[in-house]
Amino acid sequence: MHHYERHRASTSSWLRATVLGANDGIVSTASLIIGVAAAQAAHENILLAGIAGMVAGTMSMAAGEYVSVSSQADSEAADLARERKELEANVFAEHKELADIYTKRGLDELLAKEVAKQLMAFDALGAHARDELGITDMSRARPLQAAFASALAFSIGAALPLAIVVVAPHNHLIPWLAVMSLFFLALLGSFAARVGGASIARGALRVTFWGAAAMALTALVGSLFNVVV
Repeated sequence: MHHYERHRASTSSWLRATVLGANDGIVSTASLIIGVAAAQAAHENILLAGIAGMVAGTMSMAAGEYVSVSSQADSEAADLARERKELEANVFAEHKELADIYTKRGLDELLAKEVAKQLMAFDALGAHARDELGITDMSRARPLQAAFASALAFSIGAALPLAIVVVAPHNHLIPWLAVMSLFFLALLGSFAARVGGASIARGALRVTFWGAAAMALTALVGSLFNVVV
């Protein structure tokens, strides 16, 4: 029988990207719309600003994640290339280096040398990538995947306040949008906390707090202009 354990740490990468993208989508779009609405703009202009913010934010998230993760991928590739050269130049020194790592982790010296020997015979570069550089298949940088996931999460999050703009009465748009956006943020924070094994109440509270602060500040900025557009 195969024994399988599901660890929450394995979800950390996709969970972070999803929550970050969706949170940014809700907060930035709702705040933008509230700021424009507080300036007494027409309903059509408010909706246009929200759509423009969603498109711009989606592309910004995609580009930002792609550039960031590509830099990580470049660093990983450079480290692997250097490690490959070191293995070709002096395999005995690399064997000792790997054995020392295992010794520091608790293996006795003879066992550490044997483990290093067998792992290097199987996949020398893979062993050094994993145990010396900390690079594994699960942690490898994937720029396109990261860009797509962040952009998709942002667009879904941004679509929620835009939907409120469509259905809410114009005279009560700001309170409707603020309440519903905070509700969406609370759900998002609760989901992230539940998946990550943290406190649901704490997870909901921290995202709603920062979302409320962002919307309040943009409402203040918009009200300072108070120009009918």
